[in-house]
Amino acid sequence: MTTTGRAPAESGLAAYRDVLRLPGVGAVTALSFGARIPATAVGVTVTLHVVLTLGHGFAAAGLVAAAITTGMAVGAPVLGIVVDRFGLRPAVLVSLVVSGVFWTVAPLLSYTWLLVAALAGGVFALPVFSLTRQILAAAVPEGRRRPAFALDSMSVEMSYMTGPALGSLLTLVLGSTVTMRSIGAGFVLVAVALLVLDPPVSAARSGPRPPRPPVREWLRAPLVGALLAVAAAIVAIMGTELAFIAALTRGGEAWAIAVVNAVWCVASLVGGFLYGAARRDVRLPALLAALGVATLPAALGGPWWTFALLLIAAGLCTAPTLAAGSNAVADLASDRVRGVVAGLQGSATTAGMAIATPLSGVLVDAASPAVAIVVCGAVALVVAGVSAVLMRSAQGSTVP
Repeated sequence: MTTTGRAPAESGLAAYRDVLRLPGVGAVTALSFGARIPATAVGVTVTLHVVLTLGHGFAAAGLVAAAITTGMAVGAPVLGIVVDRFGLRPAVLVSLVVSGVFWTVAPLLSYTWLLVAALAGGVFALPVFSLTRQILAAAVPEGRRRPAFALDSMSVEMSYMTGPALGSLLTLVLGSTVTMRSIGAGFVLVAVALLVLDPPVSAARSGPRPPRPPVREWLRAPLVGALLAVAAAIVAIMGTELAFIAALTRGGEAWAIAVVNAVWCVASLVGGFLYGAARRDVRLPALLAALGVATLPAALGGPWWTFALLLIAAGLCTAPTLAAGSNAVADLASDRVRGVVAGLQGSATTAGMAIATPLSGVLVDAASPAVAIVVCGAVALVVAGVSAVLMRSAQGSTVP
């Protein structure tokens, strides 16, 4: 299978029309956006439930959120293996049952039992992000995937602009019990829709499927490089977010956090659109390096409006880097192991989050938000170089 490097059949708006005309792409893109609303509302809702309803501190809330995240990191590739071997419906059905039970019962649990159940709930959570990427990779031919994954990245940005705000608003107005069960209902509805649609998760529509290749044949240096790049991009993005939040909070401008974040997200949407519409492709390591460089000026931020301006360049690189990561991973995965590879990409994303928050937090406390931003940007730059070396052999190669 040839890796990235070929331009899509069309450019500009025609590139998006081209992929949206493909069977199932429009429906999956719309469904994935709806599915990501409850997924992105989980963190803030669980945090507010533990703090406001159960009466524990933010550290305790962070442990529950970490348990869900850890479970998702473990569960995504496992469910990917189930999808590869048995198809989409068995994996979705398991997730539907477990998620429905977890989100129904979770509001009734004590803190200790919630912490235990959160890990199991995370393992069997519907892997919305990785499933969407797998379905798009199966539905869109290689060489035309860039606008499809650009749309996917823009969908992620829009969901993160919507989900946490909606989760916090519903929790404060209706209470955490209603909100948690609403999240569960959202996951169940999405799972039912996937069961009904049953979109292909493999390019092989008919005939016997080829045997599953050994791990050593598909987990090669180029794929490892792409996964490292995905994790490093998340470190740069999430680490910078925590740092500027800390800077604005210390400066008495916490009210402006939402404004700065909105500017950053809009810039990312613009960057994602331009990336998907471009005539020429840009390789993942180059985009990751650009993200690292564009992040560094944010260390000079002071008043809220300076952060808003300085983060525009980083925002323009955010969605393109994430889209390029999905594109690279999809091109480097053979059709027979696409599910587990998509799951590994989800795990790489989760690992990036797990690294970014404590790393940036320690640097903010020990030094300053500016140092945290510089280090997170530098991580992206260093890993971009490593990724470029690892992915060099992917140019024009064939992956089993």
